[in-house]
Amino acid sequence: MKILGLTGGIASGKSTVTKFFIDEGIPVIDTDLIARNLLNKGTESYNEVIEFFSDEILLTNNEINRKKLGRIIFSNPQKRHKLNEICHPKVLKEVNEQIALLKEENAKVIVIDVPLLFETNYQELVDKTIVVYTSPEKQLERLISRDSITEEYAKMKINSQTPLSEKVTLADYVIDNSFSILDTKRDFKKILKDLEV
Repeated sequence: MKILGLTGGIASGKSTVTKFFIDEGIPVIDTDLIARNLLNKGTESYNEVIEFFSDEILLTNNEINRKKLGRIIFSNPQKRHKLNEICHPKVLKEVNEQIALLKEENAKVIVIDVPLLFETNYQELVDKTIVVYTSPEKQLERLISRDSITEEYAKMKINSQTPLSEKVTLADYVIDNSFSILDTKRDFKKILKDLEV
């Protein structure tokens, strides 16, 4: 079984590539989704996060206000580190459980979608890494438009991650998503061919 690690920067187009894999019938383990579920009301991580960040980050229904939490962690590296400390080990445990299940189902290839792949050493867990790249200008433009946020906040979010240019140098494969969807798909297909998927 081949395990591929898929990463990119915020608003680089990773979701588009994830969809390509799903359309090919290749299972994708989404670490963002796992992390989101970990913070659902009443979970162990939810309680730890409230304990650290206080109930100031709660909505009236006691769910975590993810936008508010986002603003806190993107403007404060120490608090971002603490949130990662709470969530990452549990995310990794769930990823390993999902890999084990897919192995039992004889999956030939699986993809782990990890925004912070290199930052959290997931490259040690996978056989090959794929980075979805886009130009810094496109990334900024897409993020402002997608999240309806200011340029200042968009830059803060982008700067909280390892620069895409650096991730490209660490990757086994790069999918350039700066141009048309057809170009992105062509890069994707080349990788599948190279990996004999």
